[in-house]
Amino acid sequence: MVERTRFNDSDCPVARSVDTIGDWWSLLIVRDAFDGSRRFGEFQRGLGVAKNILAARLRSLVAAGVLDTVPASDGSAYQEYVLTPKGQGLFPVIVALRQWGEQNLFAPGEPHSEMVDRRQGRPLRALEVRSADGRRLDADDTAVNKVG
Repeated sequence: MVERTRFNDSDCPVARSVDTIGDWWSLLIVRDAFDGSRRFGEFQRGLGVAKNILAARLRSLVAAGVLDTVPASDGSAYQEYVLTPKGQGLFPVIVALRQWGEQNLFAPGEPHSEMVDRRQGRPLRALEVRSADGRRLDADDTAVNKVG
């Protein structure tokens, strides 16, 4: 089997991020954690992923500090998975992927799930990238200062 290329020591933040959460199962696990899944069985039922793959991804996300394990809230012998502050920081990433998918992967009028403001029940405004002074930025307005 070919060994996976690792980017955990790259000087690029995107490469390091992809190394940690870039496979689809990990992102879907994080999505489901935001939606309230906490137990192995909940993730497995919701995703339909093989148990060995799910176990490996959960271990990886815990090792990376994205998820933590805590005793089950019902006092049983099970453990639950909760997002750490590092994992909570992925919320804008999940929203951005959702909004990109809504704009680009559905036909007009095609039904899909929708994220709404819990208090108002209304769809979220599209995410925007802003400069330090508040200006809206597009890709042409930015540059990457590379190391070395």
